[in-house]
Amino acid sequence: MAEHGLRKWIITLTVIMASLLELIDTTIVNVALPDIMGNLGATLEDAGWLITGYAVANVIVLPMSGWLGDRFGRKNYFLTSIIVFTLASILCGNSTSLEELVAFRILQGLAGGGLLSTAQAILLETWPREEVGMATALFGLGAVFGPTVGPTIGGFIVDNKSWPYIFYVNIPVGALAAFLVTTFVKESPKYGKGQPVDWWGILLLAIGVGSLQVVLEKGETEDWFATPYIAVLTVATILAAIAFIWRELSTDHPVVNFRILKYRSFTIGIFTSFALGFALYGSMFTFPVFCQNLLGFTAQQTGELMFPGGLATICMMPFVGMMLKKGVPAQILASGGFILFFVFSWMLSSSTLESGTGDFFWPLIIRGLGMSILFVPLTTLGIQDLHGKDIGQGAGLNNMMRQLGGSFGVAILTTLIHVNSGKNRNILLENINNYNTPFLERKQAYLQGFMSKGFSAFDAEQMANRAMEGAIAKQTMLVTYDNIYLLVGVFVLCCIPLVYLQKFKKKAVIPVDVH
Repeated sequence: MAEHGLRKWIITLTVIMASLLELIDTTIVNVALPDIMGNLGATLEDAGWLITGYAVANVIVLPMSGWLGDRFGRKNYFLTSIIVFTLASILCGNSTSLEELVAFRILQGLAGGGLLSTAQAILLETWPREEVGMATALFGLGAVFGPTVGPTIGGFIVDNKSWPYIFYVNIPVGALAAFLVTTFVKESPKYGKGQPVDWWGILLLAIGVGSLQVVLEKGETEDWFATPYIAVLTVATILAAIAFIWRELSTDHPVVNFRILKYRSFTIGIFTSFALGFALYGSMFTFPVFCQNLLGFTAQQTGELMFPGGLATICMMPFVGMMLKKGVPAQILASGGFILFFVFSWMLSSSTLESGTGDFFWPLIIRGLGMSILFVPLTTLGIQDLHGKDIGQGAGLNNMMRQLGGSFGVAILTTLIHVNSGKNRNILLENINNYNTPFLERKQAYLQGFMSKGFSAFDAEQMANRAMEGAIAKQTMLVTYDNIYLLVGVFVLCCIPLVYLQKFKKKAVIPVDVH
């Protein structure tokens, strides 16, 4: 039954706080990897499993979270997830080897997968039906803001403390969230109590989704199918996915209820969630790498640069919820969000090697506004026809598709950067010859500069060649990143027609489980 007054807001704060634990930890570790490597004596490839292990465990649990909530009760499952996540954070901070840290990060990921979707389901049940748009907006604060500020928080902690504290900061938040859940959240019916457990479904889900996530996380660094284990995992993904879908459609008590795909809005909604994840996580991966590797920004500078966009998201989310409540069609809002994201991408596609922090302020503000206008309407449209126990199942699948969209986005964009950088370099090298006046002028300037510093003609020639090589490398990557930004922008524009295939309601209301 929907809550009112102070209790409603306390529960809202509680579920947002708990979901932020999971969302911030998705990206906070990235900036601490160099310190962890140095402290634990690990290579970059080995340390990468800290991110991969967490992501794999997370994405396995996400689609199962609805079933787990139904079987054990959402409150019990949510509370257990918070406690396990907090304990895993303590264990991560106390790890003395990389193997320990990876194992505890996997435990964190398993618990974190139960936080996000269960938090959303609890929130949808807490708010009155006519205010569900606002509830989704408030939940979206964490879903969009968390991954954005993760690197900023991580950079600050690493610069001022040590890497274990990126895990220890979860302890007070987790303890407070656990207390508030125990005190204020009401238990939901245990729809799955007494039903047989679909062990085959769980096993096939773990193999299929886990293998896919490893392929996406490690494919580029392992040269894709040239590496045997990537090829084997790809085959495992395909076979397990086919077997899993057949199993879930043929059993009476599936761990993931694919029958909710009969709702057209939900079926289309999981594809728009995939697109949202692709744009959100893809841009968050590309932009920091571009700033630090090409423009020479520090990790903290990059994090601080992205922070205003996160604030724009926070300020815009409640406004989006109010517009939905007043009857503005979700399709119109989502279209505006896609267009704003295209504008952000188009502005970044004009970046130069002289671009400074001030040049990215407004593009990132526009991105923040666009993501806030996207998240709420897309979620509202996707689960507007679900009710009862289908809400938990739908929230789990929806969040899994957004996570997979992000994994696909990072994998595809990384591969495109690698492939296109080679092509762009070859194009630029066509202009490196003694008949190209700008090339000769630039090289002559380098020669004169080095010789004026006292270097011999021979040494100056060698240094000038190296300087030209460096300039070509930078220009190659600049063109590559600019093209990638434009490609992402065009991709999101192509997603606009999808939202108009969903049910068009002037006032989209998500049926919630009243009991």
